[in-house]
Amino acid sequence: MDSKNIALGIVKAVGILVGIGALLYLLYEIQTIIVYLVVALITTLIGSPILDFFKNRLKFNHLFATIGTVTVFVLLLFGLISLFVPLIINQGQNLSLLNTAEIEKDIQNLLDQIAVFLESHNIDAKIVFDQTKLSSLISFDFIPNFLNAVINFISSFGIGLVAVLFITFFFLKDRLLFVIAFKKVIPDSHETQILNSLDKINHLLSRYFIGLLLQLFIVFVLYLIVLLIFGIENAIVIAFLCAILNIVPYLGPLIASVMAAILTMISHLGADFQSVILPTTIYVMIGFWIVQLIDNNISQPIIFSKSVSSHPLEIFLVILIAGFLSGIVGMIIAVPIYTILKVVGKEFFPNNIVIQLLTKNI
Repeated sequence: MDSKNIALGIVKAVGILVGIGALLYLLYEIQTIIVYLVVALITTLIGSPILDFFKNRLKFNHLFATIGTVTVFVLLLFGLISLFVPLIINQGQNLSLLNTAEIEKDIQNLLDQIAVFLESHNIDAKIVFDQTKLSSLISFDFIPNFLNAVINFISSFGIGLVAVLFITFFFLKDRLLFVIAFKKVIPDSHETQILNSLDKINHLLSRYFIGLLLQLFIVFVLYLIVLLIFGIENAIVIAFLCAILNIVPYLGPLIASVMAAILTMISHLGADFQSVILPTTIYVMIGFWIVQLIDNNISQPIIFSKSVSSHPLEIFLVILIAGFLSGIVGMIIAVPIYTILKVVGKEFFPNNIVIQLLTKNI
C-alpha cells in the first residue's frame, strides 16, 4: 500500500469521524425537537384506536376522524387544566402573601415535636436530624427561584404542547403516506417482514399506552380515596402527582409514598405531632401501601400482560434487568422496547425455539 492510499484512508476516516461528530452535535442541538417527535409518536399510538373508532363506528372520513381524535386530546387536557388552574391561582395568592418566617416557625415546632417523640423512645434526635438533614427543611430561600422555574416550565410546556398536538395531527392524518414513503426506502427482500413488524408493534404499543393510562387512572382514584378519607388538603393534586410517579415501575410508588407522607405532615403544621400528625401520616402511608399492593398484584399485571401479550413474571424480570442496566429511564422504556424486540424476533427468526416460547401469544 503506497503513501497516497494511506493518506486517502486517513482523510476518509477523519471525514467519517467529523461527520459522526457533526451528526451527534446536531442531535444534541435539536434534542427538544426529538423529544417533541417521540411524545407525538406516543400520542399517535394512543390516538390510533380513537381514530379507528371515529372511522369504523361513526363513519367519519379520515380528515374529520383525525380532527376528532386531536379534539379528544385537547378536551382531556382542557379538563385537567380546568381542574388545576383554580388550585394554582389559589396557591399563587397564598404564596404572594406568604409569611416565610411564620412557616419556618411552624416547621421548627414540628421538628421539635419530632425530637421530643424520638427522645421519649430513647432515640437520639440529633443523630437522626444530622443523618437525614431535616433541619434544612426550615430554609425557604428557594421559593423565588422555584416560582421562576414554575413560570418557565409552564411557558415551555405550552410551546411543547402546541408542537406535539400539531405533529400528532399530521402523524395521524398522513400515516398512510408515511407507510408508502417507507416502503420505497426498505429493501424489497425484507419488505413483508418489516411491514408486518411495524403493524404488530403499532397494535401492541397502542394497547400498552392505553393500558398504562388506565392503570394510572385506577391508581389515581385509589390514592384520592385514601387522601379524602383522612381529610388531606389538595387531595386531587397530591393523588395526581403520586399517580404520575407510577410511570416508574416499582420505584415510583415508593417515592409517591414518601411524598404523600411529607405533604400530609406539612398539611397538619401546628397540630400536635404525637396525637395528630404521626397517626394521620401512618394511616395515609398504610393506605398508599394497600393501593400499591392492589396495583402491583392485580391491576398492573393484568393490564400489562393483556396489552403486550406477555406473562407478568416476564414483564417483572424485564423491568428489573432494565433498571439495573439503565436506571429509571430503562425501567420506563423497558416494556415498549422489549415488545418491539419480541415482534422483530418473531418476524425475522420464527424458527428459534426461545423466540417461539416468548412470542407464542403474539
